[in-house]
Amino acid sequence: MEYKKFGNTYVVRMDKGEEIVSTLKKFCQQQNIRLGSIKGIGAVDKATIGLFKTDEKKYYSTELNGSYEITSLAGNISTMNGEVYLHLHINLSDEHYKTYGGHLNSATISATGEILIEAIDGMVDREFNDNVGLNLLKFD
Repeated sequence: MEYKKFGNTYVVRMDKGEEIVSTLKKFCQQQNIRLGSIKGIGAVDKATIGLFKTDEKKYYSTELNGSYEITSLAGNISTMNGEVYLHLHINLSDEHYKTYGGHLNSATISATGEILIEAIDGMVDREFNDNVGLNLLKFD
């Protein structure tokens, strides 16, 4: 991965073989980014995406293998228990232009990833909400 910073914005290039979620989390930790937004495009050859069923309060995941374009990567950066917390969603398109989308658990870059990270000066934490079954933003 390489990057360049412009004000509070980071332009990031991810390289073949890098895993998106873990690489971006490590990057945010190294740059001390504790609040912000993420968006990007690129290509992956393996991804695990999830769907949260609200009535069951449970995530279901599926793994995709093959050639996929990232048509949209979007999410936010916050903290939970003092650690960087990424909440990312992704839309992927296959060779037949069929799209898949959901919560991004993991994905491996197959060619490149072009990511923009907008850092916000501040911090918002998360906590688990029993009623919803998710880690929700917590404002003090």
